[in-house]
Amino acid sequence: MSVPLIELNDGHRIPQVGVGTWPLRGEEGASVVATAIELGYRHIDTARRYENEDAVGEGVRRSGIDRDELFITTKLDGEHQGDGAAFDGIRQSLERLGTDHVDLLLIHWPLPQRDEYVATWRTFERVKAEGLARSIGVSNFKPAHLDRLAAETGTVPAVNQIQLSPAIPRLEQRRYGQQHGIVTESWTPIKNVLDAPVVVAAARKHGVTPAQAVLRWHVQQGLVVIPKSSSAERLRSNLDLFGFELDADDLAAFATLDQGPDAGVDSDTGGH
Repeated sequence: MSVPLIELNDGHRIPQVGVGTWPLRGEEGASVVATAIELGYRHIDTARRYENEDAVGEGVRRSGIDRDELFITTKLDGEHQGDGAAFDGIRQSLERLGTDHVDLLLIHWPLPQRDEYVATWRTFERVKAEGLARSIGVSNFKPAHLDRLAAETGTVPAVNQIQLSPAIPRLEQRRYGQQHGIVTESWTPIKNVLDAPVVVAAARKHGVTPAQAVLRWHVQQGLVVIPKSSSAERLRSNLDLFGFELDADDLAAFATLDQGPDAGVDSDTGGH
């Protein structure tokens, strides 16, 4: 299955569908990652906070796939915010992953109460310049946080990874990304919508599972999406999104699932 590549604002490209790894750890995590790569995934998402970078690295090694064929994302959390702190964090992550670089490094949460995300971003710029990360981005940032980065630093994030689904569509943040050249990436992309009658009806109409219908919604919105599963069967179906297309009626029906702008995790608190 050929997964489209989306161009980032720094010239690199990211596979539109990846595999999430939280909360997989240890042998289970390594096995799932190796299976996912065998099934055709080339985009693997992890984070220091997930405590599974070592398992992801082991899964990559077991797969036998050349490192240059993979797109690996990791994220640094609050422990590594502040001027220069990200260098220790990324070096530790690279050691656990068993690689000399990641393809995308994200600030996991803005944590505005600490007021360190701008200094952290400046360090990320240096991390990128040294080749430890090919692209740099953010996770769970709101437009106000991104406005401040734009005003005080010289680099626009390549990606903003946020909680996003038909129920939590984050329209304002997606518009901001489109206007500023920031790719939006969805985490928990299918949560709490699979049993919705409009999703079940669309899946039945196209002969796919509800999860495939929802993931196809993400693809048609131009989003990068990282579903997670420990089941080989579901991993396979989550990647099989390109033999059908939701029509205008489906998309209008999915829009009725929107729970409003206050739904979902508050990015100021730090969660996933």
